Amino acid sequence: MRPRQHPVTGIEPFQVHASSQELAGLRARLRATRWPDAPEDAGWSLGVDVGYLRELVAYWAEEFDWPAYEDALARLPRFRARIAELGVAFLHVRAAAPAGPVLPLVLCHGWPDSSWRYEKVVPLLTDPGAYGADPADAFDVVVPDMPGFGHSDRPAGPPLDSIAVAAMWAELMTGLGYPRFGAAGGDIGGGVSRYLALDHAERVVAVHRMEAGVPVAGFPDLTPEERAYIDAVAAWRAGEGAYADMHRTKPQTAAVGLTDSPAGLAAWIVEKLRSWSDCHGDVENSFTRDEICGLLTRYWLTGTIGSSMRMYAANAAIPPGQHTRRVEVPSGFALFPGDILRPPRAWLERTANVVRLTGMDRGGHFAPFEEPELYARELREFFRPYRAAVAPS
Repeated sequence: MRPRQHPVTGIEPFQVHASSQELAGLRARLRATRWPDAPEDAGWSLGVDVGYLRELVAYWAEEFDWPAYEDALARLPRFRARIAELGVAFLHVRAAAPAGPVLPLVLCHGWPDSSWRYEKVVPLLTDPGAYGADPADAFDVVVPDMPGFGHSDRPAGPPLDSIAVAAMWAELMTGLGYPRFGAAGGDIGGGVSRYLALDHAERVVAVHRMEAGVPVAGFPDLTPEERAYIDAVAAWRAGEGAYADMHRTKPQTAAVGLTDSPAGLAAWIVEKLRSWSDCHGDVENSFTRDEICGLLTRYWLTGTIGSSMRMYAANAAIPPGQHTRRVEVPSGFALFPGDILRPPRAWLERTANVVRLTGMDRGGHFAPFEEPELYARELREFFRPYRAAVAPS
């Protein structure tokens, strides 16, 4: 059954802003952090490196310049609209000096991020000529914050799953005047873009993802490569998946501490930035301290850590039959060496109409932020054949 339609209303410009009182309260809490003990030389082996986190928290409290960060955010056009009775924040940046058909592109983020994931890559996609690429590859780019993430509203009732969010993004694209468009995403956003291609196939000209889920019951003829992938996923979950089990089952328990303590929030998120990026053990190889503190401050000011985690519970309740549906829309995949898991081609082709598969030289789970030039080039090349599908007749 097709998801219910939700017309878009009340589109208006929006700017991120924090008051001096909010920032002073954050700094006071950071300075008053009560630190746990840590075994000598534990490093990151038991979770977050407390020594590193103390340094980061001191920087966050004393040196991070949020007003300057706000000024940088203001360089991209931001809006809010109402969809399904929720306020949704989104970036909407139109192609600069288009030299041909402009393909609208919706970019779908995951956890623990928001539109933050794509802010570096947006200029490379909307104005490629300014960066030495072909101006004909320009996109109109839309980057929404999912409900419960970033500056979008937190659902007061049950959390929304990826199917419901995909339906909202289809309506958002309608409200912005785009009858047909491309979609791309990673992490939870990979699932959202998948459901856009499944449930709104007549509108999605092509879809690009960074992963394709995990083999599930219902496929008895898995190849050896797919079975090895299942084993790799199981091993990863045993060693790294405790956070997801908490999100799926008891998110409110963790949310109390993470919403009350900015240092706790930082521990929960920074450990994932390090583990999932192509940083070779040093998180600051992939993210500057200002970039990390900017993400953390946005989570703190919006109070969205709990609502973002609840989406895991919603997605865990998606009926199993949804996971075995095949995407027939032309599909591209980019697999980055530092990402969490790299599915085999057999699984990708079983679940999608694969027309492009690219093994990337570097980058991790947050590739659009870690390696924006590589990611932008991949999207420009993948979507190039589908631009004619949105050209005026």
